Amino acid sequence: MLEPLASPLHLVLVSPQIPPNTGNVARLCAVTGCRLILVEPLGFSIDDRNLKRAGLDYWDKVFLKLYPTYDAYVAEYPQARRWLFSARAETSLYAARFEPGDHLVFGSEVTGLLPEVMDGGTGTPVTIPMLPERRSLNLSTSVGIGAYEALRQVQLGATARQAPPSN
Repeated sequence: MLEPLASPLHLVLVSPQIPPNTGNVARLCAVTGCRLILVEPLGFSIDDRNLKRAGLDYWDKVFLKLYPTYDAYVAEYPQARRWLFSARAETSLYAARFEPGDHLVFGSEVTGLLPEVMDGGTGTPVTIPMLPERRSLNLSTSVGIGAYEALRQVQLGATARQAPPSN
């Protein structure tokens, strides 16, 4: 079973465009305890029925915060450790060392994270390994991969910190 984190991970979607993807990520947040941050502009209304349907009946279990711009989000979390997920990054997410409270940032389904975010110094770019000549993964799939790798590392770290010293 997954243990709740005292300092949860934050899953940040910058300009998501497809309601079911965001709904799936909301459901992921509900079952993992991650926080969901959405950065506008969104390609849909928060009241979209497809968004609600994809999130099932978990919306009351999701911590959701909405920001008008990426800069507004960064201003609220200036000290956050951010991992910027992009198919164009060179460092694998498996090289990242995730910690409680980290922010995993994903771009829109259409453009990914824009160059000003990737090059703006607000986080460390990472990629999910794929076979050559493949363009990208689905957004909600990517978020799931990133979130569970981060949770795996954080849970292992917590277990190692709690383990008694061996004699």
